[in-house]
Amino acid sequence: MSGFNKDLQYYKFCAYGFLKNLRFFEPFLILFFLEKDITYFQIGILYTVRELTRNIFEIPAGLAADVLGRRRTMISSFSLYIASFLLYSTSRSMLVLYAATIVFGLGEAFRTGTHKAMIFDYLQKQGWSEQKVHYYGHTRSWSQAGSAVSALLAGGLVFYSGEYLNVFLYSTLPYLLGLLLIISYPAWLDGKAESLKSLDLRKTTRETLLNFWHSIRHPGILRGILNVSSHGGYYRAVKDYLQPVIQSLALTLPFFLKLDKERKSALLIGLIYFLIYLLSSAITRRSGSFAGRFGGLAKPLNITLVAGLAAGALSGVLYSFDLVLLSIVFFVLVYLVENLRLPVGISYFTEHLDPDILATTLSVESMGKSLFTMFLALGMGLLADRFGPGTALLAVSLFMLAMVPILRIRNDR
Repeated sequence: MSGFNKDLQYYKFCAYGFLKNLRFFEPFLILFFLEKDITYFQIGILYTVRELTRNIFEIPAGLAADVLGRRRTMISSFSLYIASFLLYSTSRSMLVLYAATIVFGLGEAFRTGTHKAMIFDYLQKQGWSEQKVHYYGHTRSWSQAGSAVSALLAGGLVFYSGEYLNVFLYSTLPYLLGLLLIISYPAWLDGKAESLKSLDLRKTTRETLLNFWHSIRHPGILRGILNVSSHGGYYRAVKDYLQPVIQSLALTLPFFLKLDKERKSALLIGLIYFLIYLLSSAITRRSGSFAGRFGGLAKPLNITLVAGLAAGALSGVLYSFDLVLLSIVFFVLVYLVENLRLPVGISYFTEHLDPDILATTLSVESMGKSLFTMFLALGMGLLADRFGPGTALLAVSLFMLAMVPILRIRNDR
């Protein structure tokens, strides 16, 4: 049973997740790049630029959230997102694509970890901290519902226009609404920054860094961060390769033969991504119940780490043998496992943290995720150009499976 009230702020948190995931470009991102005659390796470089930007600004952004105010940091993030969408929608060269990617990475850096910290801070103030897995699972399920709606709308937009470019422009609309929503959050969710004086800034920053250093010296926290960020980085690096896999299936189907490649792919991609995110929403909502079946949070994290990587490896094998439909099924499992484990993973190391430095530490987890993504995205791109997406997915998955003994959490404390 959930021991929290679904008050106005709960629905605001849910609405935030829903609007944030109305990224109409996501189901078509790699296809958008491929349409511009960009190689898989160049796509890997773009992903690396995005993650490098996020990495450079991750901890400064987390500090800004803890020291200057979380709500204000989120407002900056959404403004950067909107600017990046406008750049993508007008891109005619690699230079503009790099600029759009850098601005997008800045938006990610200022957002990642900050909103989670606001949620956990809100739960603590309400006396619902023990319900954090259930509460975060509920709010995140709305993110997946937003992605499901986004996939259908994006498929319709691409089918209607016959091109991928406009999906970036349409993505600015929900983000403008999200910006207004964040502005409506209560001011106290900014944290202690609400009462800060300019003369206290240096002292507060020093205290935050010192508390953070004491926290990450705990081996349980470090292992939790590595466990969560490794699978999350793997997921980020490989997830968009589902798009060319679905496109290859769409081109073999004996339906809509008079449609061009883009429109035919749009129908199938929109439908499959819609189903993925509906399933993800349902699974995320049940992450608390899943974690509750074990004696602690370490075991479900270890199990799901292996399950997600194994599903990716099987998908790669099946695609290499032209069993495309089965390959898609196992690829979908990678999505589902990530959404099952994320609320559990976040809760694992937030149990050990001072709430005042939560945004900073969650930003470090995200920085670790970015490092994994950078390395794996380059590998995926290089291997996909040479051997195809299936072999690339298999190789990256096997590499990560070999690292499981290092990433495994040994205990909860």
